[in-house]
Amino acid sequence: MEVALALGLLIVGLVILIVGADWFVKGAASFARLAGMPAIVIGLTIVSFGTSAPELAVNLFAAFSGSSELAIGNIVGSNVANIFLILGIAGVIAPLSVKHATTWKEIPLALLSALILLSFASDRVLDGAGVDVVSRAEGFAFLGLFVIFLAYVYSLARREPQEESGGASGTYGTSIGFLVVGLVALIGGGKLLVDNAITLATIADLSEAFIGLTVVAVGTSLPELATSAVAAWRGHVDIAIGNVVGSSIFNVFWILGITAVILPLPVGPALVTDIAVSVGATLLLFAFMFIGKRHLLERWQGALFILLYIVYLIYLILRG
Repeated sequence: MEVALALGLLIVGLVILIVGADWFVKGAASFARLAGMPAIVIGLTIVSFGTSAPELAVNLFAAFSGSSELAIGNIVGSNVANIFLILGIAGVIAPLSVKHATTWKEIPLALLSALILLSFASDRVLDGAGVDVVSRAEGFAFLGLFVIFLAYVYSLARREPQEESGGASGTYGTSIGFLVVGLVALIGGGKLLVDNAITLATIADLSEAFIGLTVVAVGTSLPELATSAVAAWRGHVDIAIGNVVGSSIFNVFWILGITAVILPLPVGPALVTDIAVSVGATLLLFAFMFIGKRHLLERWQGALFILLYIVYLIYLILRG
């Protein structure tokens, strides 16, 4: 009975997520047109903040509960899912054209965030320390880098060509309404899904690290998945790309930064390997911008991302 109830609520949460993503993308795209803002900026800020809310909620809960493995696993697993699963699905739905600035600035910045996390989590290799830990000082460093990222996005908004708003439909009130209602549905649906997914995983007697890297990571990434898939379907490729890249940067600089400030995060050897996987995923995304059609994530590349994510999940299951 408990399993059936958890499974039913999980499905309800997924439906709420999909509907909320549709409303959120509508509101973000409409707001961008009305404000004359580049859609990529909306994707890198408003959409990324909104769809990263579940990761933030889970990590704050994990930090105050002392669950460091869940906190690290959630962020690393989410970033791997962002590229392999979410961009993979969005790329299969529709080939994703990537702007020059995204190729040369945002994606490398996401790669830099993953590399910095890997260096912060490699104390035993780099410093000969007895344990790997993301310290409180390193958390403050992440938050400082996040401020620099926001300054970059602000400068991007000023430099990018303004979109014409004359043909935009609706009003600011309607756009904000869609954004708010969509965001509430994303967060509520995500929480409902994750809570019941954790219940199912606990019944199966799985470890905290495994739950963080798989069930929680995929669950908290479902807003990004739903948002990017709907954005790709509707042709808003800038939002689809900006959402994923921006979310990966937010996850490390903002969410992991806050978490480490609250609670220094010990990192097990297995999690260091998972961080290296996130580095490899981001590096592969950058390489794909120059393989085949330049600055375009093609359908076969999206399919390869999905396949690599399945292989990664199999590896996690075998690792236990």
